[in-house]
Amino acid sequence: MKNCIVAQSGGPTAAINASLAGVIKGVLSQKEYGRIYGALNGITGILEGRSLDLTELFQNSENLDLLKVSPAMYLGSCRYKLPDMETGAEDYQKIFTFFENMDIGAFFYIGGNDSMDTVDKLSAYAAKIGSQVRIIGIPKTIDNDLCITDHTPGFGSAAKYVAATLLEIYHDTVIYNLKSVTIVEIMGRDAGWLTASSVLARNGYSPAPHLIYLPETAFETEAFLKDVSSLLAKQNNIIIAVSEGIRDKDGKYISASSGAVDNFGHSQLSGAGKTLEYLIQDRLDVKVRSIELNVLQRCSSHISSLTDLEESFCQGQHGVSLAAGGNTGLMVTINRTSSEPYQVSYGSAPVCEIANRVKSVPAEFISPQGNDVTPAILPYLRPLVQGEPDIRFAQGIPCYLPVPHLS
Repeated sequence: MKNCIVAQSGGPTAAINASLAGVIKGVLSQKEYGRIYGALNGITGILEGRSLDLTELFQNSENLDLLKVSPAMYLGSCRYKLPDMETGAEDYQKIFTFFENMDIGAFFYIGGNDSMDTVDKLSAYAAKIGSQVRIIGIPKTIDNDLCITDHTPGFGSAAKYVAATLLEIYHDTVIYNLKSVTIVEIMGRDAGWLTASSVLARNGYSPAPHLIYLPETAFETEAFLKDVSSLLAKQNNIIIAVSEGIRDKDGKYISASSGAVDNFGHSQLSGAGKTLEYLIQDRLDVKVRSIELNVLQRCSSHISSLTDLEESFCQGQHGVSLAAGGNTGLMVTINRTSSEPYQVSYGSAPVCEIANRVKSVPAEFISPQGNDVTPAILPYLRPLVQGEPDIRFAQGIPCYLPVPHLS
């Protein structure tokens, strides 16, 4: 029997360890593979020969259950961009030499768009050299911007956190009998799915957030000020949800960007909320503050979505089934067959059709004015935040799986 190896990459989520648990369970439950290894810190762990043998540790079902509900990445992460085969042959040779030395028959990479780029490149290289190593992408991203799949693991839990936080912010602001504006900056460089999910905070008594701005629609400063002024004329407290990636008609970010980019060429954004705070402070006579949810929205496992965790686990298992069936160069997908009642099935798509592409919020989910979302998005969002996992607490604090190998 061949062995297999799994790694995690990109930004953390509340569900990526559930996908890892699914991969581990899938391997341990079938006879295609012998041992399962975990590469530390993504693809860099393979390049540097750093890995853990996960086989015995997770024979214990209690450890596996604890892994499912633990936040962030048990194996650690990286943001390493593989070079093109023509210019970076050394990296590819190191990776496939590692596979040969460890008798690897399958590699599972859990991550977002940039990680799928790695899966795509390794799959192409394997085909070029005639390697039999099967390479499968297991999706994750709170941004929900991977193409073809209905939604991505991690998004549902992040959406739940965002909506719950916006509702709590409403309760905090409404107690004061004075005019105020609160701007909440939410992650989303190119796609506004997570910011759009703030609409779930609205209920029978709370209309917050009152305004929602996504990167899919060009942001207009004067229209924004008019929106805010119009609402302030009718009520005291205004709560605004904005994506970090909002930009004007010329594509320029409405943020205090440093101009820096990451290894994949993405702009490092920070300060869209603060920029709008200063704008309102300068132009409108009203109390204003901005809140950046920042890393808190990525992996707040204490308020994760049970639906999200269960689907993430199933996707990990399905990835193993794909590899065991002789498939390679694929990413696991979710196919929604019904929203009411909510039902999904698991499939796959060629990773080359997904990597380096972005799934935007469709126009029918965005208001014509570009300052809100439409009710049409609610049947899509609501099923994804349902349910609460059983998380054990000790002395009032959640219990998660320790990660001494990362320190």
